[in-house]
Amino acid sequence: MTIAIFGNTFRPTIIAQLKVLFNYFRQREVRVLLDSQLFEYFKANSEECPDDLLLIENDDFGADLALSIGGDGTFLNTAARIGAKNIPILGINTGRLGFLADVPGDQLEKALDAIFNQQLNIEERTLLKVAISDKRNMHYPNVLNDVSILKQDSSSMLTIHASVNGKAFNSYHSDGLIVATPTGSTAYSLSVGGPILVPQAKNIILSPIASHSLTVRPLVIPDDWIVDLEVRTRSGYYQVSLDGRSSVLEQELKIRISKADYTIKLARQQHHTFVDTLKSKLMWGIDKRN
Repeated sequence: MTIAIFGNTFRPTIIAQLKVLFNYFRQREVRVLLDSQLFEYFKANSEECPDDLLLIENDDFGADLALSIGGDGTFLNTAARIGAKNIPILGINTGRLGFLADVPGDQLEKALDAIFNQQLNIEERTLLKVAISDKRNMHYPNVLNDVSILKQDSSSMLTIHASVNGKAFNSYHSDGLIVATPTGSTAYSLSVGGPILVPQAKNIILSPIASHSLTVRPLVIPDDWIVDLEVRTRSGYYQVSLDGRSSVLEQELKIRISKADYTIKLARQQHHTFVDTLKSKLMWGIDKRN
């Protein structure tokens, strides 16, 4: 078995978790691929470093499973690196909330046992593809969570003309617009009042940010619809964020958002459902008065 490991080098706790992983995999003769930046961080902060690690220098690699150690942001970065390789990703949570990286750090060995006992369920998650009207080659054009259209400056609002399937349907006068997948429904979109969708939903969410009209509300559409966005702003520029990867665009450039032609495989421990995640992360059903 070959396992690729990615991680957040801003959390020192990852050193102890990597040591657990290396020891566990050594006993089972697992071939380990380690992200090169994570390797440099581990080598600089640990007295012992295995000499049989293979390094991931770019996106040209293969594995049976990928481990993402960090929060949901780390998971999103891992998903971008995995791309269309069809490698399941298991998220080990060292962050705060963790909807994607939902294995608690103190249950790491239990999760590893589940891997080798073939007790993981694989969920397929839809992605969105982003194309810019000047046909530029974007580094990672597909998103697992969301596409966010944001102000580049901090004062004037944006006017975002939105069309679906070639037909204009609304002009958003707001601080921005979030176009989210069902996976992203519990991320930025949720914070601005967007709905929660189950991961299996075949939908896209359009959630305005601080709309200047009280009649404008989040909208759920089928995920096979194509969304076109044209932005107008006083500065002539706006910001687009793809799962946190931000770029500044001229307002003359339009954005097209459509369903990607591949999915991300999310590995979960058996008997752990999306409803369980909602209950544990959002504390549904818990009476805080006690």
